[in-house]
Amino acid sequence: MERTRKRYRGPARHARGAVALALLASGLAACGGSGGTPTLRWYINPDDGGQAKLAASCSAASGGRYKIETSVLPTDATQQREQLVRRLAAKDGGLDIMSLDPVFVPEAADAGFLRPFPASEAGQFTQGVFPAAVQSSTWKGRLVAAPFWANTQILWYRKSVAQKAGVNPNAPDFTWDKMIDAALRTNTTVGVQGNKYEGYMVWVNALVESAGGHVMTQVEKGSDASIDIDSPAGKAAATIISKLARSKAASPSLSTDDEEKARSLLNGSRGGFMVNWGYIWRAENGDAKDGVIDKSIPGDLGWAPYPGVNAGQKGKPPFGGIELGIGNFGKYKDTLAVDAVKCITSAENQKKYMIDSGNPAARPEVFSDPEVVKEFPMAGLIRDSIDAAAPRPLTPYYTDVSGAIQSRWHPPASVNPDTTPHKTDVFIHQVLRDQALL
Repeated sequence: MERTRKRYRGPARHARGAVALALLASGLAACGGSGGTPTLRWYINPDDGGQAKLAASCSAASGGRYKIETSVLPTDATQQREQLVRRLAAKDGGLDIMSLDPVFVPEAADAGFLRPFPASEAGQFTQGVFPAAVQSSTWKGRLVAAPFWANTQILWYRKSVAQKAGVNPNAPDFTWDKMIDAALRTNTTVGVQGNKYEGYMVWVNALVESAGGHVMTQVEKGSDASIDIDSPAGKAAATIISKLARSKAASPSLSTDDEEKARSLLNGSRGGFMVNWGYIWRAENGDAKDGVIDKSIPGDLGWAPYPGVNAGQKGKPPFGGIELGIGNFGKYKDTLAVDAVKCITSAENQKKYMIDSGNPAARPEVFSDPEVVKEFPMAGLIRDSIDAAAPRPLTPYYTDVSGAIQSRWHPPASVNPDTTPHKTDVFIHQVLRDQALL
């Protein structure tokens, strides 16, 4: 049996666990210090040092009012969530600021772990920001996190392969079917994330959304939300996954492929097409410079919008990124932490972070900056794709929903359009009502 992922259900159901967590966290809380410059602790997702640079920059800009120290979370998003929930459940006052995957914002907010931004503060974090980023930072009508950087997937392809196949990936009617067929004609591959992890959920949700449907709606009802994956859109998504997985266009290791394995596939002798995040451009150029891949590959690399599912209907790429939450138990939650988050998420610092790390900004204006355009020639496409992106279900039960879908849709070759969406619908209901384990 797989290890069950547990969500936080509140103190009434986990009293003994909360006591244990409190004991665990008692020695872990960061201290602001009884004297000297107040210290803010920022828990960050791993990057190449860009967030640490912003912490130092904003500390200096504060003029000595505060200093920000960073602590790096695990690489895996689920492990990041688990570490943060443990600390927050114990009311860790040393967790001032946290970098949150958008899908975990509702859970943390619903449990009272995040300090909401009142209307008087919210505008500075939402004006001139991508709608999907604002939506993913909001819970029950209140802004509970500040959009920091946004992300989405686009279609990356070998220009020589597209030319040989006689297709234009930038054409408005370029669909998943046309892409798979083009790969089959040229004996090349379509790279996706098919491992049993969050990246696979990203693909499934994007296909459902691109087909005009949703995995779930009425999320405000919690465990009684409407599960909508058993629908024509769910069947269309399953049809694409089944078609690719059972074809010669699929990766030989599809069921274990993540982002980097998909990139390696694109760079191989049969590389053709791939959906992946915006970091690809910098990664490809860096590897070519270091001799890891052939130096000719970046010049053959093209980019296009996320493919559609149905002809005449644009695709809806996945939304990702990071939102900054303020812990609801910190000493400086209403003062210095707010000022620090304002500094970190400014347009100027989002630009710096995009250039330093390659992670796209949450503010559209950054993508028109000449320095950004020079560094990322596809900046306009990434901006437009983020603007068109569809978030994954924004529910406090997200971990359960994602786990249930991964369980019933994996491996990709087992997906059956006639049965998988229905079985998934039933299973999600059972999981949310504690009638089944993941």
